[in-house]
Amino acid sequence: MRWLYTLLLYLLTPLLLLRLRLLARRNPAWALRWGERFGRVPPQETGRTLVWLHTASVGEVLAAAPVARALLQEPGLQLLMTTTTPTGADRVAALFGDQVQHVYAPFDLPGSVRRFLDRVQPRLYLMMETELWPNTLAACRAREIPGVLINGRLSEKSARGYQRFAALTRPMLQGLTEAGIQNRADAERFQDLGLRPDATHITGSIKFDLTLDDSVRERAAALRAQWQGNPARPIWIAASTHDGEDGPLLEAFAQVRAQTTSNPLLVLVPRHPERFDSVAELSNERGFVTARRSTGEAPGADVQVLVGDVMGELLTLYGASDIAFVGGSLIDNGGHNLIEPAAWGLPILSGPSLYNFAEVSDLLKEAGALQVIENAEELAGQVISLTETEELRTVRGQAAREVAEANRGALEKTLTLIRRYL
Repeated sequence: MRWLYTLLLYLLTPLLLLRLRLLARRNPAWALRWGERFGRVPPQETGRTLVWLHTASVGEVLAAAPVARALLQEPGLQLLMTTTTPTGADRVAALFGDQVQHVYAPFDLPGSVRRFLDRVQPRLYLMMETELWPNTLAACRAREIPGVLINGRLSEKSARGYQRFAALTRPMLQGLTEAGIQNRADAERFQDLGLRPDATHITGSIKFDLTLDDSVRERAAALRAQWQGNPARPIWIAASTHDGEDGPLLEAFAQVRAQTTSNPLLVLVPRHPERFDSVAELSNERGFVTARRSTGEAPGADVQVLVGDVMGELLTLYGASDIAFVGGSLIDNGGHNLIEPAAWGLPILSGPSLYNFAEVSDLLKEAGALQVIENAEELAGQVISLTETEELRTVRGQAAREVAEANRGALEKTLTLIRRYL
């Protein structure tokens, strides 16, 4: 089955390259460093223990950051991080500078992976969440390089997809040396697909081990002071939105403005940078006075929608807000990270598609911190209630913070797992 998978991947490679070229129309970085995607990376420094940490894009980079920081404290260790997207590469550079070497991950082609491993020669291969590639794992296993999955998660929907290719999935999962899984339900799904019970460890979600350091708090407080104005107005953030969500969000915001006199500010943050321009245009077309975060100018009292078109500052933007809606949930995308707004103590709103964060969302719903809405009307009603009732905001926000704090500890469990192989 892996032979057939490899053949298909080779046949599809021209289309993969065409896709990179098309993506480069909006972000030229997609057209750069293609050699790395075929394993042509600079040889790494010898004499040090090299750990290869693979993430996909921005979300996984941010989730992996605590692990990376801890590994950088290990004496004699060199950390190489790979991503598949330029935005992920930018986050690695912004977070770690020259402390961490970054290259793009090789395509899962035997020749590309072999070339990559020849030049990098890692002691250990770490994969974040669901970044599982059959040929890469097989090549590491052949070279006796331990492959460890960290912060692993597997929704019911994803499990059904893997099950359709069981002949490929089972040997891949059986080849994992260890796997740190976020919760028991996900662990059972992994085991049903082939993960060995003796390699399965329930570690919790690293994302709960979020640290809001003084610098982040100070930046958030400064933004909040700029945005609120005098008299203070409520700030509603709609974060990580996808195509198909911005229209309903703006419709809900129009209803909120029509039914309140508090002059609320909507901070609308698209998930992908290639949508920044179109979202700003949509806001203008709907008649809102719209500003863009990238200008660096504080939105005046006349600004109604602020488009968050700067990558890497979502955590800070949450800290400047009163109410949070988390996107990727009004469409069938499975939702995005609910823990960041919870750590700030914000009341959280979301659409019904939450399969990527099923356990986290269940915890928040049970605590009364997360309200799931189906449409613009329900969203507007929730925002109005939270805007007009400070006690309700406080109670739900405190419940969210308590959930976030009660579930810390995954980082240390994950590091214990990793250190077995250093």
